[in-house]
Amino acid sequence: MPYNRNTEIIGATIKILFLILCSTILFAQNYPNFTDKELQQISKNSGKIAKNRVLDYVKQINTFKKHPKDKQLIQVNLYLNKLLPQYDAVIKNKEEHWATPKEFLITGYGDCEDYAIIKYFTLIKLGFEEEKLFLTSVKDKYSGGHHMVLSYFQDRDKSPLVLDNLSFKILSLQMREDLEVDIFINSYGVFKINKDSKLVKKARYAKRFTNLLKKIKVEQ
Repeated sequence: MPYNRNTEIIGATIKILFLILCSTILFAQNYPNFTDKELQQISKNSGKIAKNRVLDYVKQINTFKKHPKDKQLIQVNLYLNKLLPQYDAVIKNKEEHWATPKEFLITGYGDCEDYAIIKYFTLIKLGFEEEKLFLTSVKDKYSGGHHMVLSYFQDRDKSPLVLDNLSFKILSLQMREDLEVDIFINSYGVFKINKDSKLVKKARYAKRFTNLLKKIKVEQ
């Protein structure tokens, strides 16, 4: 078989992406965490309010660890929904910026993707299984607008629970008649859901999620 340089490059790229995605499972269990040096830098660059917001997050998450998983879901959703929403165009002057949890906490506000992302990593930090958590792209049936939520498949083959920054109440996807689901994303790939609430894998990875993981790796 003739040597194909493009095939070699593609193979190497896939291998690197696979290693990045697999390593996420390991470091995400303690992420986001902040060193004393980071806290000093946050205070210097973003002010005491930002530093206090980060410290409050750390304190609250440690408090949540004492409670059962069903209560943790409610606590995380309520607590993080109190951060203020803002559009990407206002924050970064560009569309679809996926902020890391550290960026979100320091800034203090974000859009729907940022809420879903920080909830994803916060729940992993609390011991939730990553393979049950998915950033979920949806469409609002009534407004026609695109939105992102976090889905948690608590029970196999059952409709997932939805953590939404626009709702303090956690309902199953089946009960969210206002939402039309597009795709589910996590470190294991990109998925669609069938009529039996089973996930069907459609791709190995999502480019934006992979780019997010690269940024998080740099933060470690």
